[in-house]
Amino acid sequence: MDFLTVLQILDSSVRLATPLLLACLAGLYSERAGIFDIGLEGKMLAAAFFSAAIAYTSGNVWVGLVAGISTSLVLAGIHGMASITFRGNQLISGVAINFLAAGMTVVIAQTWFQQGGRTPALMGDARFQEITLPGAESTIRGIQSQGPLGQIYSELISGHSILVYVALAIVPLTWWVLFRTRFGLRLRAVGENPAAVDTAGVSVVRARYVAVMLCGVLCGIAGAYLATALSAGFVKDMSAGRGFIALAALIFAKWRPWYALMACLLFGLFDAVGNRFQNIQVGEFVVPVQFMQALPYILVVVVLAGLVGKAIPPRAGGEPYVKER
Repeated sequence: MDFLTVLQILDSSVRLATPLLLACLAGLYSERAGIFDIGLEGKMLAAAFFSAAIAYTSGNVWVGLVAGISTSLVLAGIHGMASITFRGNQLISGVAINFLAAGMTVVIAQTWFQQGGRTPALMGDARFQEITLPGAESTIRGIQSQGPLGQIYSELISGHSILVYVALAIVPLTWWVLFRTRFGLRLRAVGENPAAVDTAGVSVVRARYVAVMLCGVLCGIAGAYLATALSAGFVKDMSAGRGFIALAALIFAKWRPWYALMACLLFGLFDAVGNRFQNIQVGEFVVPVQFMQALPYILVVVVLAGLVGKAIPPRAGGEPYVKER
């Protein structure tokens, strides 16, 4: 395996890790405030459909992005109302959102486009295009003629859509917000001891709603990335369990932004390797394609079972807050 092939695998890892990273950071905000969100998968899926559908209809990918975020915010609001206002079971609310999104997207897509539950292919301004950074080569031949540093810059750093760079920028921003601002301190306190925060005069309900809405925004961007950047349109169940892998990455990262980045890149690498190396022959035995496709999910289980260690969630996570009178 030559150096350029390794860079191509790492480049694919970054692309595949981006929706995981956005969803993982979404869950980070929500769970740090004490609201467990199993519905990351559903919000991503709904955002993917509406972003692709509106981008195709309007011919403008930015309008599609707004539509995807708006859809995710609506579902986040439903989850917030069920789990915060009505103090319902947070896990059941999240599962309900997943079922709702899985059925709703296919039915609306079939009614709207009559293409078997998918949207037409996105082209031109209806997709996020790759950005070639200054001084970077955009052709394989041009990249091959460069030295190692030039290849890293042109193949790995350059050539991504704007949402990839946005996702990477959100990681330090999230760290700063959570650990260097008053808002972040209150958000983390709400997830650990909401009664103490309430006694200090901070609204627990407001803080949790803000966290849930931030989760909705990031899930909306993740879904839009899936349909308008990583792919060229929406297909049925295109989130393919990424919301659940993001939850696994969040546990692996122990609810910390920088660890979340590393965990998502690791899972993205598993996915890239599974996609790249198929029909591998070991002696006379050929590794089935299905095994390579399932490899990322198998490795997620292995990592969680053997490498995470003790991961302690926020103490008030999953528990509705009832204000004492």
